[in-house]
Order: sequence, then C-alpha cells, then structure tokens
Amino acid sequence: MLIGLLRTYLRPYTGALAVVVALQLVATMASLYLPSLNADIIDRGVATGDTGFILSTGGWMLAVTLVQILCQVTAVYYGARTAMAVGRDLRSAVFSRVAEFSAREVAGFGAPSLITRNTNDVQQVQMLVVVTCTMLVAAPIMCVGGIVMALREDVGLSWLMVVSVPALLLCVGSIVVRMVPQFRAMQTRIDQVNRVLREQLTGMRVVRAFVREDDETRRFGDANEALTATALRTGRLMVLIFPTVTLILNGSSIAALWFGAGRVDAGQMQIGSLTAFLMYLMQILMSVMMATFMAIMIPRAAVCADRITEVLDTVSSVAPPLQPAPDVPARGELELRGVELAYPGAAAPVLRGVSLRAGPGRTTAVVGSTGAGKTTLLSLVPRLFDVTAGAVLVDGIDVRDMDPEALWRRVGLVPQKAFLFTGTVASNLRYGDPDATDDDLWAALTVAQARDFVEAMPGGLEAEISQGGANLSGGQRQRLAIARALVRRPQIYLFDDSFSALDLTTDARLRAALVPWTSDATVVVVAQRVSTIVDADEIIVLENGLVAGRGTHEELLLDCRTYQEIVESQLSLQEAA
Repeated sequence: MLIGLLRTYLRPYTGALAVVVALQLVATMASLYLPSLNADIIDRGVATGDTGFILSTGGWMLAVTLVQILCQVTAVYYGARTAMAVGRDLRSAVFSRVAEFSAREVAGFGAPSLITRNTNDVQQVQMLVVVTCTMLVAAPIMCVGGIVMALREDVGLSWLMVVSVPALLLCVGSIVVRMVPQFRAMQTRIDQVNRVLREQLTGMRVVRAFVREDDETRRFGDANEALTATALRTGRLMVLIFPTVTLILNGSSIAALWFGAGRVDAGQMQIGSLTAFLMYLMQILMSVMMATFMAIMIPRAAVCADRITEVLDTVSSVAPPLQPAPDVPARGELELRGVELAYPGAAAPVLRGVSLRAGPGRTTAVVGSTGAGKTTLLSLVPRLFDVTAGAVLVDGIDVRDMDPEALWRRVGLVPQKAFLFTGTVASNLRYGDPDATDDDLWAALTVAQARDFVEAMPGGLEAEISQGGANLSGGQRQRLAIARALVRRPQIYLFDDSFSALDLTTDARLRAALVPWTSDATVVVVAQRVSTIVDADEIIVLENGLVAGRGTHEELLLDCRTYQEIVESQLSLQEAA
C-alpha cells in the first residue's frame, strides 16, 4: 500500500525528485572525496613537511566542502517542498473522498478515525517522504561509494566491512520487525483517545448534568493508558537501536585501528590510508544508520498508508450516475414508491413498503414513535442514503438517476440537529444561497422568527457564530437553520423535527409565516408534536418502519390506533401541566 500510494502522489513531482537525487549524488561524491584528500595531506604533506601541498590541498578541501554544503541545502529544500506538496495532496484527496461518503460510510469509519487518518496518518507519510529525500537517497550512494573508496585505500581490511555491515543490518532488522505490530496498534489507540475526547467535549453538558465526571475521567484514563502502554513498548524497542548502532560503530573503529596499525607497522599501508579507510568505514556504517532511521519510520508509515488507502479505496454507497438523466423543469413533485431500506448486516429493514406522494402547495407530515424511521425516510430524498428496494422520485425522475447538483438545488433540508458553522450569521445563511442579498437574509430571518434576536446581536448579520453555534441557544440555532433553508428557495422543503426546540407560541407564529413563503413548494415535515402537524394536508403514521395510517388529523383520530395513542399521550401531558 505504501509504495503504491507514494508512486501515485509522487508522480507529479518527478522533476523535483530528479533534482534532489542529482544534488544528493554530487553532495555525497564530494563527501566521499574528502577523506582521500585528507589522506594525501597526511602522507604527502605532513609526513614530508610540504606546507605548500598542505595549503593547496586544504584549499581544495574547502572548495569541495562548500559544494557539498550548497548541494545538500538545496536538496533538502526541494525535498521538503516535495514532501509538503505530497502531504497537501493526500489531505485534499482524503477530504474529497470523505465528502463523497454517505452517512453509512461515515458511520462505518467513525468521525474520530477519519480525522486521525487525515491528520496524523498523512503526517507520518509526509515525514517519510522528507526523510527519504534528505537521507535515504544519499544512503545507498554513500554505502556503495564508501565501499569502492575504502577498497581503493586498502583491500586487506575489507573483511571488516563484510563483518560489520551485515551485523548492523541483522541487529537493527530484528528490532524493527518487532516494532511493526506495535505501530499498527498505536494508530488504533490514537483513534480511541480521539473518540473518547471528542465524545466528552461534545457531551460536556450531559456529563455534568448526570455528575459523571469521574466515570468519564476513568474512561479517558483507560484509553490514555492503553496508548501510553503501546507507546512505551514501541519506545523500548526503539531505544535499543541507537546503542546497538553505536556499539557496532565503535567496535568497527577499534578493529580497524587494531588491524590497520599492524599493516602500517609492516609497511603494507600508509597512516593517511588508514585514516581514510577508517573514515570510509564510518561513512559506510553511517549510511546504514541513515537507512535505519528509514527502517524505524517505514513500518509506521506503512500502517498509516494502509489506513489512508482504505479511505481512498472506499466507494460511496451513494454514487452519482454515470449518465445523469436529462434535467427537467423543477416543479417540486415528490414520490416514494414501495421504499425499503436495510442496513448491511441488520436483522430487519428500517423501512418497508413505504409509499407517499407530495406536491407543490401541499404539506405532508410524518409522525411516529421514536425509532419508527421518520428521519431515515426524510434522508432518502437528498440521497443521504439510497433505498435498497423501491424508488424515490423527484419531478418524475429517480433520484439515483439525477445529477446530484440538480437534486440538491431542488431540496432544502433542515436537519433534526441544527448545526451552524464558524463565521457570521450572514455567512451561515448564505450556505443556502451564496448570492443572497442582505434583504433576502432579513426576509428569511423574519419568517423564521429570528429577526429580533439577530438584530439584538452585536453586528446584526455580521454577528459572530462560534463553532457549532455554541454561543446561541438551541431554539436560536434551530431558527437560523430554518432561515438558511428558506434563503435557498428550493422546490422541496424537508423539516426534520425542526420545531422541537421552539415554544408553542413561536412554533405557531413560524408555521403561519411559512404558509405564504412555501405556497408554491412541497413541504414535508417530521414532527413529534401533534400541534405542529395538525393542519397538514396529509399525515403519514410510521410504526416499526411500516405505514400504520395516512390521512388528515381528523381521519386518523377515527381509524388509526397508533396516531390516537400519540395524540392522547400529548394531550394528557398538556392537561397535567
């Protein structure tokens, strides 16, 4: 997965990578040339007392060093830019793919996991690219070049390389193999910590209301301890690498000096050649150590690449049609024909054989007990889910055959949980229509019974909205969400229990103001309160995913026992109050 991912996302930057490789080659060759010059200074300058040769060769060493530095800095610059670009492209690709997911795929992965994959996982792959461009490219050049140059200095000590290099690879490899499963477990533990933390931050009021701070602290502590334990196991393995490398480096140096001194004493090599051989041996082992850094990072990056690829390879269950049906004039006609929806692995469908027709100028209400499938039914219209049987038609066209943009232009959805984005009142309302004027916004706010509190806010339309609308009450968020749908002016309005946070007076005023605004549009309302739907042209009663009754309020009171129970429960509560 890692190689395939890098091959795909590095392809646009082959030019920059070629520059990095060329510069690293020049820098490494310069680095390999320096020990040879140093040996010449010792053997031909210091030993003979030739100061002129020392100065001229020293100047040449400075020039070679300058070239090495310039090439190395430039290579790191281009390598870092390439790595940042790859990280940017990966984050964009993951975000775009997640944006295509239906609610089913998002729930399958989980929001905390998707966030981790688009941040921490991408960062690990990005860091691997950085290290590859700055270290791994130079490591094989340094290793091969060092071996050639060391043999050029003295063949008799070559057996040291045959012993030390495989020993280093064997020791480091045995440690890295044990680290791979720990890295995989670590990413899962990070997901768990993110999930628990996100739940606690989102549900802070519930935690405090039920005095569950201690329990939540323990739950976070358990997730944190699991992550810490995994990180410690990984760390214990990781810390073994550097002492092992250092031991082999120092042991090789001692062996080179010990056996090299004997060869110098026997006149088989010069002192300068011994010094150069020792430096080449260190360069060879250092290149192996640089590869070790990669060996540390590759397992974790490979795990992260698997998780990223899993997201990128997941195809949304709600896919746009390959050949969208020709667009037709938007009339707002909605029809459900024998709709069925079953989740994968579920024992029974959520909806079974549901049919309804709704047209412009009519209000259709959907009511039922909790879990009856009301919200799911509404989610089928904008294709948040796709039916597993039957069909949903808008203006006579199956929504699965419509261009998604054409479908969404016709639909204005007010979700059950009103959500606002960080920004201003105006920026949130213009999610419905980016070209809406201030007058359009105020008109929608007036209908949604939100004008008064928006005018009272500092800045009016430019008043700040915090993340999720946390600086507003539940009723204020709900009214702004309704106003956002009104600004869109769609042909089909879908209100998913969108009046539940409003008091009865505000609810009545809002519904009265909606009548002229939506007179030429189709309105579908999901509600819990009977007072919200009592004037609907048709009421659909759902029970366990089936249609238990349909008709007007008066008709259902006569012949639908489920609807009678809903009405009686609410009337009894009102009477008690």
